[in-house]
Amino acid sequence: MKRQSEARKLATALLLAAAGILVLACAAAAQTGTSKKVFMITDMEGVSGIYDSELQCQPFQSPRWEESHKLLTGEVNAAVEGLLAGGATDVVVWDGHDSGRSLSVLDIHPKAILFTGRPLPFTLGLDTSYGAVVFIGQHAMAGTSLAILSHSYDSRGIQNMWVNNKPTGEIGGRTLLAGALNIPVIMLSGDTAACNELHDMVPQAECAEVKRAASRTAGFMLSHPAACALIRAKAQRAMERLGEAKPYRISGPVELKIEFTTTGGTNFGPREGVEQVNGRTWAFRGKDVMDAWLKYGYF
Repeated sequence: MKRQSEARKLATALLLAAAGILVLACAAAAQTGTSKKVFMITDMEGVSGIYDSELQCQPFQSPRWEESHKLLTGEVNAAVEGLLAGGATDVVVWDGHDSGRSLSVLDIHPKAILFTGRPLPFTLGLDTSYGAVVFIGQHAMAGTSLAILSHSYDSRGIQNMWVNNKPTGEIGGRTLLAGALNIPVIMLSGDTAACNELHDMVPQAECAEVKRAASRTAGFMLSHPAACALIRAKAQRAMERLGEAKPYRISGPVELKIEFTTTGGTNFGPREGVEQVNGRTWAFRGKDVMDAWLKYGYF
């Protein structure tokens, strides 16, 4: 009886020890686990079927604006469906086209949260609670050959942008922002040129190539159902591969240089880290990308 009692005590002690190890392991996993909250950056010029800014992209003014709104919404909702199917716990959709006037809570996916309006935080509301960033409807940077409606932030005001002498646009700037916060960009939908632009920084990212340019204002487009199906599949795969795509970072110091158009120049005034290089070009310098970029403005 004494031996059986001792055996029971030993078994109980071993079970308690095993349970303790399991609790510690779960706690460690929770502390180091990857967040599955996703921040979606949306734009319109990369949506399939979009090729003309004046005809399609000016909110409530373009003759085909209502159609464009529906095309964008369909692609966004397809991406949300794919992300959720792939394991995303939360999806925040930023209405990024033309001052946040392109998406509506009336028809956004019911499980998504819409982030819209102005003014914006300089870092777009992105923070370390997110585990991934995706681009939907994204266009390539200004000056890209064979890219539909390519531009960098302001199509009328900015001619070129460089970070440490590397040409950069919205994809690059926001991928760098995410990287500074240790967040990977895992997916993009847009034309061939936009996909290539992201893959230059994040080769592991998924890309839904929904159109291919013939010129800046013409291209070969997938049908809306086909584009949505491709986006849904790529979004799901991107979430399932979460952890393979790494945050894109560059080491400091960093120089952001912007060449404005003749109508887009701004006088930023003399201050530390800001220099006017010539009549239309300004340089913004900092210890890292966040420091340099915020001397110019928002990401």
